[in-house]
Amino acid sequence: TGYFGCRNKDGSFNDDAFAERANLDNVKMIEIKISQGAKPSHGGVLPGVKVTQEIADIRLVEAGKAVLSPPTHPEFDTPGGLLDFVARLRKLGDGKPVGFKLCLGKKIEFLAIIKAMLETNILPDFITIDGAEGGTGAAPVEFSNRLGTPCLESTYYINQILIGAGLRQHIGLISAGKTATGFDMLEKIILGADTVNAARSMMMALGCVQAKTCNTNNCPTGVATQNPLRARAIDVSEKSERVRNFHRGTVHSFLELCGAIGFDNPSDLSPIDLFSRSEEGTKNFDQIYAPLNAGQLLGDSIPNSYRDDWLRASSDSF
Repeated sequence: TGYFGCRNKDGSFNDDAFAERANLDNVKMIEIKISQGAKPSHGGVLPGVKVTQEIADIRLVEAGKAVLSPPTHPEFDTPGGLLDFVARLRKLGDGKPVGFKLCLGKKIEFLAIIKAMLETNILPDFITIDGAEGGTGAAPVEFSNRLGTPCLESTYYINQILIGAGLRQHIGLISAGKTATGFDMLEKIILGADTVNAARSMMMALGCVQAKTCNTNNCPTGVATQNPLRARAIDVSEKSERVRNFHRGTVHSFLELCGAIGFDNPSDLSPIDLFSRSEEGTKNFDQIYAPLNAGQLLGDSIPNSYRDDWLRASSDSF
């Protein structure tokens, strides 16, 4: 929302600066961050003590001054506006994949985006689903503990909505939120994700001890600091090997689990393979939540659990 690296002095979006950076060879895809699981509908602050000259040059801000990220995007305020921004970035990025990331809140607001996709025929290349259990040292406790929809429920719901709207084959799904084990990966893939993101676990493999001093620039392990002396705590050759080992071991565990439940290919997994136990008994996810058939939302046979929100959603407003 701060458009760092592609902004004007007043914080508005700068097309030329974006195009210059988006067309670098090392930029593979472009993600619009609408919200994140740890603090949905909340902005952010990078303290001035952490804004070195190097960071200021990269972000196009003043060195030594606190940098604010507003809670909303100044470039759009409607579902159609979001999709116009997607198309704009795709053109400026010379066709590179463009998507958006969000933590699911009111379902009717996500359905409004889907209706806008159907009306405009402008589709993101991917959607990143960030679960409410996602974490960051920059999140207020009230936000990280209380707001947003958990990852598994969000992943299942958004996957089903895309199926029901006849859009699933055109949009990739990335799922994130407390991914640390092979089973965490398995759950997300089963419920519809094409790709799984891991952030916190990789950071801990790098050496984070959750000292909760990220904002002070005094991280004791050197992970979250611009202080050159403290950054020396990270031996890149050693830590990179640890991160690689963790990544490789986690993926291996995931594949072992796939084999253990009888599948040669993770793409064959489905919601009927994941069970949840409650006081009423054990059910798979298709039994807990109503699955949708391809294009079902476009007809008259919309399940009751989806009908009211779908009929109320409008592409004109979140």
